Amino acid sequence: MTGRWALAPVEGGGADVVPLGPDDLPSGPVRREPDLAEAVRSRPGVTRWVWRSTAEVYPRLLAAGVRVERCHDVEDAETLLLGHEGRSGEPRNAAAALGRLRGGPVPPDPPTRNADPSAQDPLFEAADPVDVPLADLLAVYAEQRRRLAATAHPDRMALLLAAESAGTLVAAEMNRTGLPWRADVHREVLRGLLGERYPGAGEPRRLAELADEVSAAFGRRVRPDLPADVVKAFAQAGVRVRSTRRWELSKLDHPAVPPLLEYKRLYRIWVAHGWSWLQDWVREGRFRPEFLPAGTVTGRWVTHGGGALQIPKVIRRAVIADPGWRLVVADADQMEPRVLAAISRDPAFMKVAGRESDLYQAVSERAFAGDRDRAKIAVLGAIYGQTSGDGLKNLAALRRRFPLAVAHVDEAARAGEEGRLVRTWLGRTCPPVGGQEEAEEAGIPLAEDDDELGPGRSTATTRARGRFARNFVVQGSAADWTFLLLAALRRRLRGLAAELVFFQHDEVIVHCPAGEAEQVTAAIRESSAEAARLTFGDTPVRFPFTTAVVECYADAK
Repeated sequence: MTGRWALAPVEGGGADVVPLGPDDLPSGPVRREPDLAEAVRSRPGVTRWVWRSTAEVYPRLLAAGVRVERCHDVEDAETLLLGHEGRSGEPRNAAAALGRLRGGPVPPDPPTRNADPSAQDPLFEAADPVDVPLADLLAVYAEQRRRLAATAHPDRMALLLAAESAGTLVAAEMNRTGLPWRADVHREVLRGLLGERYPGAGEPRRLAELADEVSAAFGRRVRPDLPADVVKAFAQAGVRVRSTRRWELSKLDHPAVPPLLEYKRLYRIWVAHGWSWLQDWVREGRFRPEFLPAGTVTGRWVTHGGGALQIPKVIRRAVIADPGWRLVVADADQMEPRVLAAISRDPAFMKVAGRESDLYQAVSERAFAGDRDRAKIAVLGAIYGQTSGDGLKNLAALRRRFPLAVAHVDEAARAGEEGRLVRTWLGRTCPPVGGQEEAEEAGIPLAEDDDELGPGRSTATTRARGRFARNFVVQGSAADWTFLLLAALRRRLRGLAAELVFFQHDEVIVHCPAGEAEQVTAAIRESSAEAARLTFGDTPVRFPFTTAVVECYADAK
């Protein structure tokens, strides 16, 4: 049996499978297996499966107790290759790729489907309308290999494709496992914050009390959940405000401000993580959001729902390890500045980022007379585009000491402004954007004043593209690194009871027996070093983690 096989689900719960040789071409006959899970289970020596979509296949396997080591997700690879070719936004599904290859119809991508296997019996789902036969899938796969070889840096791009496919496996496993969640603790937290629930859909007691306090302060009935009503109330009180954002309200001297700010804080919790959220998202002691790897153009992960990446600290009290288990919570320290050091190859900045101590303090000692705050503002300003006012002065000081680092993001900004393709270190591509509609499709924010510029809108749009591209090369390269981090950590956890249960762009959580916590901590540290070496090559840059072993997520920070 060879180490690589291709697989295509067929109607009725089965699959067509075929072995692949060292050249990734079929090395044997196609076999029709009546049961998809058994087709994989009966081939334990397979080290990589080629299939259309991990989101479609792998949840079915996990539901049957089958895990795989590696895969090539054809549709995920198609997304990356289209982006690299400057064709972002074209349909990524396998049928579309086949249509492009053979000059036939190019069907649009279907709506994203729920990957949660508990939603329905995955073994008996009808075939997806964009499924393609195994022979056609292999034709698309062969064309992808040809296109990969034609990229500027095939080895880097191949690594990115492999890393993202590994990320699709991690996402499916985390969706299946879920984050430990104590519903009883969550309800207790909500009662303490919000008070009793009133019958029907009314606000809980504490919100109603705060709404009364806001109205009393204005001397008339005001709906604090309606920004327009609040702005109007302030105007009638002789106070001009443009919005009800916290930072703007905090500057006002008015008796309505304290209860209004508290109302906004609690209202957000009630709406985003209240009783309805608990009923919708927590089942059998687990919170199972649907993780979507590379859900944004930068490669950052998102979730389909549940607000998994914005869990307030007070709600994290409900994230409690199982009895006898622990949560190993690991935060990457100053990740994006370290990434900038690695991709810019600035010797002085790489030396600073080679320390596992505070990077901003080290920068301040070299360029800002020990002023850490100025150093942090300068570094983040270089990455995020704060290049005017004091930001411009700080950037000039940073440029004198770390010229290659600043030049790297400056060049990315120029490329973005000129409409050129901008790539991460491994080859993830930020598309050029010509207008508001294209920007929204690509997930690229444009300047707020675009609409005020009239039909041309070029100045603000150009600046916005430049700012986004400046950050993209750093944030996107950080996303590339995290994919490899997760792949390495997944491999190191093999054979342990430990399970990956949560990930956001700079934080990972592993749920493990208390006796495995030390081993898991070491695995995270080793995986970070491996990911840095694979992503950026041999550099002195280090990517340390702050790690906490806790029973409750809220205790980690």
